[in-house]
Amino acid sequence: MIRVLVVDDHAVVRRGVVQIVGEAAEMRCTGEAATGRDALRLAAENEYDVAVLDIHLPDGSGLDVLKQLRAFKPGLPVLILSMYPEQQYATRALKAGAAGYLTKESVPGELVAALRAVSRGERYVSRALAGALADQVAGAAGPEPHQALSDREDQVLRLLAAGKTVSQIAEELALSVKTVSTYRGRILAKLGLETTAALVRYALERGLVE
Repeated sequence: MIRVLVVDDHAVVRRGVVQIVGEAAEMRCTGEAATGRDALRLAAENEYDVAVLDIHLPDGSGLDVLKQLRAFKPGLPVLILSMYPEQQYATRALKAGAAGYLTKESVPGELVAALRAVSRGERYVSRALAGALADQVAGAAGPEPHQALSDREDQVLRLLAAGKTVSQIAEELALSVKTVSTYRGRILAKLGLETTAALVRYALERGLVE
């Protein structure tokens, strides 16, 4: 039996994933969490064969949770299931240790196939993402400047682009205003931009925010 931990802050999404998992004869959802904190607690207290993890959680980034899971549960494969298109987060998630990446638009059968694959120790990506990764390796498409940002810088970039102030970001990420301002300066320098307005345009043009 493949024991699945589902981590998503939307109850409707969790219920849908639980139902899909339950329809596969060899799988059961044996844990549910709505926050990163609860996910880490459940993973520490119980044994799971696969974790399904959202990128956006109310208490932080799913990528941070992924890294923590990899640190104390290195044998637990994590499948990212996100609303964000693959080109936005998939490469970053795979580099952080995810075993696979799917969008929430994927059909139920693909989710089951992905869970089976990662539970066997395999990586799982869609055909479209596999093609994009192959193009990058072949040099057909160079990386975008924002792909060189650290995970925290990327997170701050998206929050700034979403219209949040430095103070709001500091509160949300439990950082000092000075630290967030430092991240903002680094982001602008790495992207070759001079103002937050230019940063917002950059993010919108590349679909980094809704």
